[in-house]
Amino acid sequence: MTNPIEDIHASEVILITGSNTTENHPVLSAYVKRAVEFKGAKLIVVDPRKITMTKHAALWLRPKLGTDVAWINGFLHVILKEKLHAEKYCAERTVGLEEVAELVKKYTPEYVEEISGIPAADLVAAARMYASAPAASILYCMGITQHACGTDNVKSLANLAMLCGNLGVRGGGVNPLRGQNNVQGACDMGGLPNVYTGYQPVSKEDVRKKFEEAWGRPLSPNNGLTVTQMFPLAHEKKIKALYIVGENPMVSDPDLTHAKHCLEALDFLVVQDIFLTETAKLADVVLPSACFAEKDGTFSNTERKVQRVRKAVTPPGEAKDDWWILAQVATRMGYAMDYAGPEQIMEEIGRVTPSYCGINFSRIEREGIHWPCPNTDHPGTPCLHVDKFTCGLGVFHAIEWTPPAETPDAEYPLYLTTGRVLYQYHTGTMTMKSEGLNEKAPECFVEVAQADAERLGVADGEKVRVASRRGEITARAKVGGMVEAGTVFLPFHFAEAAANTLTNTALDPVSKIPEFKVCAVRMEKAA
Repeated sequence: MTNPIEDIHASEVILITGSNTTENHPVLSAYVKRAVEFKGAKLIVVDPRKITMTKHAALWLRPKLGTDVAWINGFLHVILKEKLHAEKYCAERTVGLEEVAELVKKYTPEYVEEISGIPAADLVAAARMYASAPAASILYCMGITQHACGTDNVKSLANLAMLCGNLGVRGGGVNPLRGQNNVQGACDMGGLPNVYTGYQPVSKEDVRKKFEEAWGRPLSPNNGLTVTQMFPLAHEKKIKALYIVGENPMVSDPDLTHAKHCLEALDFLVVQDIFLTETAKLADVVLPSACFAEKDGTFSNTERKVQRVRKAVTPPGEAKDDWWILAQVATRMGYAMDYAGPEQIMEEIGRVTPSYCGINFSRIEREGIHWPCPNTDHPGTPCLHVDKFTCGLGVFHAIEWTPPAETPDAEYPLYLTTGRVLYQYHTGTMTMKSEGLNEKAPECFVEVAQADAERLGVADGEKVRVASRRGEITARAKVGGMVEAGTVFLPFHFAEAAANTLTNTALDPVSKIPEFKVCAVRMEKAA
């Protein structure tokens, strides 16, 4: 997030898109509801489903799946045409607006309505509402990123925020809501194939030399592979071994049938996790790790705040801290890692990571610190880009809308989108061990519009078969108004009816994230 969570209370307009916030981020959603109910904020929700947050919205726009770039360009068109943009801010702090202004001329409200289904008048009203606010915040999640054009979606939201001067101001920002509790921290620590810690590029020679000196080993100048690149290479026998830590791709990856074939093609699979997951059952070796409550360390949350985690209970059996297991494996492979504990690891992080070098255990004993924090006298940086952008000038990107990689046809006439429910979490590794949560969300369901249910002869609660070009599953129909006719929704948590058996492996060319949120399916009553 460019802004801290508490800034939501200072927002005069909040735009939520691609986020079922009340179910996926229930704590943060309370900030939004308080801002609306008690602080006078106006809420715009842009979502194809009638999610709970629409009840609090001043405006709800219901786009067709995969049309985000189009409706955002429509916002830009209206704001520029009516001269509602922050002209001085754009002139002093950004580059590239001229190209964007030229591109979005054709994205009239009427043209956007043809693409997205959003009524032209509603688009205009929402654009005016966002542009008129002295401070407007954008909140988004995987409904924006999990597309073949996910990077373009994010850049388009950045265009919108810059156009109205909403970056570097209290109550503004472009704020991604992370999907798991330490996704931000994992990325910060180099859990991406092209960077070291603090997003320092692998390809930069001075960066590489710094880490070579710190670690005493020569390092490759080449980027690594993403998960979505590794699996096909495993299938081709070009990757012979995988080491999977805290991930359950046999439920969370797209086209699960193919994903299983990829893992089975490996010569050697290691899984390190706290339970015997669907993926761990395929492993040659399973290394038992401690859960969050069984170890010391830090998490970096969605607002970039680095916070302490303290051991509350002793791990069971032979379960060990993840860092300890990795250090032992490295040592046995010839590179001695002899850390005394997490505090010493944090000290090394500070030495090699500019954005973290002012953060240590003693400073975050009672209160976390937002990175970047360049030295131990620095208070941290809750809000980014206050005086200028990190890169100097903010860069506008002129982005054309492109349709999803797969759209409905005669054989597969329905759109499918996927997501989460409040009572289960990710692949259910932990939540499905809880009897109470399983009572609330015991099995997979498929949301179906009333019109589609009547056409297919399906009643609420009946079992239906949903099929794509990649596979099929059986789930219980949930008939109502959550989705529009022509679209169905599946939660992806349930291995017994895994939604990702159906999803498309089409990748964003930059991030390599699959298009989980859009594919074509057919549905019929189960035999």
